[in-house]
Amino acid sequence: IVLRWVCQARTVLTREEEDRQLEQEEVKQEALRAVEESGIIFIDELDKVAVASGGQGPDVSRQGVQRDLLPIIEGTIVQTKHGAVRTEHILFIAAGAFHLARPSDLIPELQGRLPIRVELDSLGEEDFRRILTEPENSLIRQYRALLDVDGIELEITDEAVCAIARAAEEINRETENIGARRLATLLERILEPALFDAPDRRSGALRVDADDVHNMLERLGGRDDFARYVL
Repeated sequence: IVLRWVCQARTVLTREEEDRQLEQEEVKQEALRAVEESGIIFIDELDKVAVASGGQGPDVSRQGVQRDLLPIIEGTIVQTKHGAVRTEHILFIAAGAFHLARPSDLIPELQGRLPIRVELDSLGEEDFRRILTEPENSLIRQYRALLDVDGIELEITDEAVCAIARAAEEINRETENIGARRLATLLERILEPALFDAPDRRSGALRVDADDVHNMLERLGGRDDFARYVL
């Protein structure tokens, strides 16, 4: 144990010494240069500030937000706590779910600064399956780690993963399409009993198969209940 503490202490001391050797001003200038020449800014939910018609009430505020974004995207100098940043060469990417509004509802000047438009397809069963299994911190791995704290080994079969993905696609299609967020609620519903009982079990294995997924969906009731219970 003492040896491990010594190794950890040496790591911390080495990092502190490395920080002291660095010229902070040079690091700051290099970071500013990298931002100006290679920076990417992603603006999400741009549809929330689009104005479908008129110019009263909250529409005025939405247009104000657009006009505040316009000079930054066009190219200006933004003051930060690390120094001034020029935005002429920064890549701006905007995204939004334009269901109620349209990109053409943005002010013309902002439309002109976002000339390339790409329409994305809705997520399908295969996309959901990959989201559940491939990321390093996927939902399934998170739940495995959570239950592992109480000594419970979680196993979710491939058939169960496919059933969850298929259910997410169907519910998105038949109710409101909220994308991959629905996977979290489905998994929570399936594992809710196990999560509740986990502190008392302390050990053992938990296996989730396709039948467990189907039973959970049946407990929710008819299709009309999906919108109320599966967010």
